[in-house]
Amino acid sequence: MTTLLALVRRHAETNRNDTGIAATSIPGLSTVRATGPSGLLHDISRPLVCLVLQGGKHVTMGTRDFAFGAGDSLLVTADVPTVSQITRASIAAPYLSLVLELDPAIIADLAAQMPVEPQADLVPVRVDPTEAETADAALRLMRLLDRPASIPVLGAQLVREMHYWLLAGRHGAAIRRLGWPDGHVERITRAVALLRAEFAGHLPVERLAAASGMSPSSFHQHFRAVTSLSPLQFQKHLRLIEARRLLVTEGLSASAAAFAVGYESVPQFTREYRRMFGLSPVRDAKATRSLAAAAA
Repeated sequence: MTTLLALVRRHAETNRNDTGIAATSIPGLSTVRATGPSGLLHDISRPLVCLVLQGGKHVTMGTRDFAFGAGDSLLVTADVPTVSQITRASIAAPYLSLVLELDPAIIADLAAQMPVEPQADLVPVRVDPTEAETADAALRLMRLLDRPASIPVLGAQLVREMHYWLLAGRHGAAIRRLGWPDGHVERITRAVALLRAEFAGHLPVERLAAASGMSPSSFHQHFRAVTSLSPLQFQKHLRLIEARRLLVTEGLSASAAAFAVGYESVPQFTREYRRMFGLSPVRDAKATRSLAAAAA
């Protein structure tokens, strides 16, 4: 019988891009593959579940550290800054995982039909053993890729089932917050979407607060509670993460990358880049490309 690991390995090896990520024809579903330990990857993660099937990874969110491997799932229930690193991977046994982005609309619809859960804590990142029902739904979802004609008929149904088992599991209450209509997480998500779309421009806090339907003071409070950052810090993270991508994958100069993401001062960009990534833009880009070449 074909296993989830075998299906993910086959898809990842055939379809991966330069970063090891391979999208699927099922919206929100992708695989990740790496043949060696990685450098530190800074990101602002979207709400998702990541099922690790082989290898190991380490993720830091604020002061919390998570080390996990095969048989574990990483659950992210808010747009939060993370620093991750693949720690166990080789050519013979690459790191392999399956990632599904969580859909607030599906969560809201399912939660309305399920028993009310106790209030959950606000910790947005968790790691636990993958539950059998979730893994089984993921296996059946991956099998659809071999039968493309089945995806329009069964794909959405299995994505919904996977969301159901996540909601029915140990962290259902935390996931449920994503689907609360007009709840604080849903409101902050509107501002996050605006920040992601226009991070290189000037975004007054009043505009972000209005997008969330909150007063500026209430918006600041709830934005930090959900994301762990202020709106300005969140925008700065987005700018620096995109600048790093432009430096590493597009080969832009430090000044060109700085201006492309909205900085007006290259020295300020360089200072903030070094503070976040630990190296100057040029040295970091060279080191990251060297590491990627060694792992290829």
